[in-house]
Amino acid sequence: MPHFNIVLHEPEIPSNTGNIGRTCVAAGASLHLIEPLGFRLNEKTVRRAGMDYWEKLEVTRYLDYADFVRQHGDAPVFYASTKAARLYTEVAYPENCFIMFGKESGGIPEDILRSHIDTAVRIPMLDGTRSLNLANSVAIVLYEALRQHGFSGMLTQGLLAEP
Repeated sequence: MPHFNIVLHEPEIPSNTGNIGRTCVAAGASLHLIEPLGFRLNEKTVRRAGMDYWEKLEVTRYLDYADFVRQHGDAPVFYASTKAARLYTEVAYPENCFIMFGKESGGIPEDILRSHIDTAVRIPMLDGTRSLNLANSVAIVLYEALRQHGFSGMLTQGLLAEP
């Protein structure tokens, strides 16, 4: 099964992070959190949104973006932003790559985006729409990466209970 890494740059809303954690568990992805966080990880809202999945989640924290770069400088990173020119469906996501999302109020800082514009991706939206919910954006891009790898190792068919 391919493995992906979701990175949240300074997330602010605990329920979004909890939902993203749950999505990561369902998708076999790891969650990476770049501080400062706008909440404590032990907050009830994080745990409630992540339900009982949170204990199964692999979470790594970083002091700041520089700390993340020091630890993963050579790894492929895709930067999801409304300011990117390329669609998230127009790139190939290699296994073990990192997909970064910015904080809810401001996204990924522009200086980081300018340095990585060649790997910045966007989700298309109607004009006049500022952004999608962070948890929804993570799910959209992460499941595109999984689709590109044929949903390998994932349950792809449901079964109805016997009547």
